[in-house]
Amino acid sequence: MKIITIIPAYNEENAIENVVKGALKYSDVMVVNDGSQDHTSKRAIDAGARVIKHDKNLGKGAAIKSGLKNASKYDYNVIILIDGDGQHNPEHIPLLASYINDFGMVLGSRFKDGNPENMPVQRRLSNKITTKLIRYVTGYELTDSQSGFRALSANASGLFLDIKYDDYVYESEMLYIASKNNIEIVEIPIPSIYGLEKSYVSKIHVLRYLLFIVNLFIRRIRNNQIFNPYFILTGE
Repeated sequence: MKIITIIPAYNEENAIENVVKGALKYSDVMVVNDGSQDHTSKRAIDAGARVIKHDKNLGKGAAIKSGLKNASKYDYNVIILIDGDGQHNPEHIPLLASYINDFGMVLGSRFKDGNPENMPVQRRLSNKITTKLIRYVTGYELTDSQSGFRALSANASGLFLDIKYDDYVYESEMLYIASKNNIEIVEIPIPSIYGLEKSYVSKIHVLRYLLFIVNLFIRRIRNNQIFNPYFILTGE
């Protein structure tokens, strides 16, 4: 099984070296430097990664798409996506990859075994709300729709190359596209590490996500699916 790990990164000079070195134990590594203004590229290269650079910050979704398009030129069987801020342990790459023979996408869930320690309350709340909405729209029984630690089969990855979103909405749209193409998804519980990692989610990102959710509901209604607010409130 040939694996590549794609790491979208924006101003992650403090963590990127450890993430790259950890991932290199199990896979090839590609860092997509999304217009960073620090030493992210240099530290990633020094650690042994291949680096793709965006001249300016385009967004996490754009970085993932650049990585997937580049990886599609080679004969990888599994594509791993992992954040560059160090909140996920690359040691779990083999675990996620091991499920790809049976599933098209594997999500590393921070919530499957309960709430993660030290996760900021506002992030925990927003994740739970958005996950309920994504569950309703896609039909997947998810606990962590916002996880940045994922494994994709090479066949499934091609479905996500033309997603129009370039920001954080991209990862949620991946789940919708997967559901429309009957891609089987499984969640695997993983720990996460929270410390001094930065958040680049601004008010405009929140607004864009709300508009995305509205658009998802419109698409669901157009597909003759019945709106059920009780499911959103309870998840049942």
